[in-house]
Amino acid sequence: MKTNTKIYIAGHRGMVGAALMRRLHRAGYTNFVTRTSQELDLRNQAATAEFFAQEKPEVVLLAAAKVGGIVANNTYRGEFIYDNLLIQSNVIHNAYVHGVKKLLHLGSSCMYPQLAPQPIGEAYLLSGPLEPTNEPYAVAKIAGLKLCEAYRAQYGCHFITLLPTNLYGPGDNYHPEHSHMVPALLRRFSEAVALEQPNVEVWGTGTPRRELLHVNDLADACLYLLRHYDEAGPLNVGTGEDHTIAELAELIARLTGFEGTISYDHSRPDGTPRKLLDVSKLHALGWHHRIGLEAGLREVLASAEWWSATGALFNPASPAPWNAERPRRTNMAWPASIRRHRPAAS
Repeated sequence: MKTNTKIYIAGHRGMVGAALMRRLHRAGYTNFVTRTSQELDLRNQAATAEFFAQEKPEVVLLAAAKVGGIVANNTYRGEFIYDNLLIQSNVIHNAYVHGVKKLLHLGSSCMYPQLAPQPIGEAYLLSGPLEPTNEPYAVAKIAGLKLCEAYRAQYGCHFITLLPTNLYGPGDNYHPEHSHMVPALLRRFSEAVALEQPNVEVWGTGTPRRELLHVNDLADACLYLLRHYDEAGPLNVGTGEDHTIAELAELIARLTGFEGTISYDHSRPDGTPRKLLDVSKLHALGWHHRIGLEAGLREVLASAEWWSATGALFNPASPAPWNAERPRRTNMAWPASIRRHRPAAS
């Protein structure tokens, strides 16, 4: 892939799309075509066809999707399956029609059965029932994979599908109800520190195990696989390591300076008991993750983006959310972890 190859990143302002843009820029790629969802609704078949006819990208990175945490997936079930089916169908079909040389479709580890053997190898796809709370999203992503496989089989298209594990990092969503697990816990523990709360309640039992991958590592893997991988079927992208929710909560408590107690709300759903990907095929291709979990979380807490998104938790009156001279409460001491992580004001 030449550095002047015309690359369309669908979803370039999302967490994954932005990471892909950063990684490609660092690698010297310069010829990008992008559209916001306001400029191009990928659910619109005619608009998507017109875009491809006009722009004629050579490579497509399909990172556009309707995504959310366990509550959003379970609440907006119709939207999650409908929107994602339309987005994938329109982009993948028009990539074929307009002669795209390579397409990378990003699936999800939630496409695997709820009780798949661990670690989950690519062969376990469609071997059992899906996890109920995110089944509509998973079904849509499986359909995207099967579209890529079918177009490869019938038309010879070079379309690949990667299945990333759970992601965290720059560009995450810190909404108190609609965020994924890591940003939700980061926000919850930070709120507890800011408000001097003695307890943090975590959804579920704390026993499920999760694998976590920094989004910058995923972007690096995508670039590597664009250059070195061209096969039908899914390919797992992860770390090959997992942790219980309780272990993750304890780590985030330590990194945010929370010194209270942690309780677990057993009335909330746990989701899949364990979801660890078998990344032996990925390792055999020559790619390994670089960012460890604690280092990655420290990076998030040290980022200006984190403080911009959550600074009001600590000081709603200050234009600089990391202004340690004006804490939220006059009797509140800023924890050492926050003083250590906060970036310098510019």
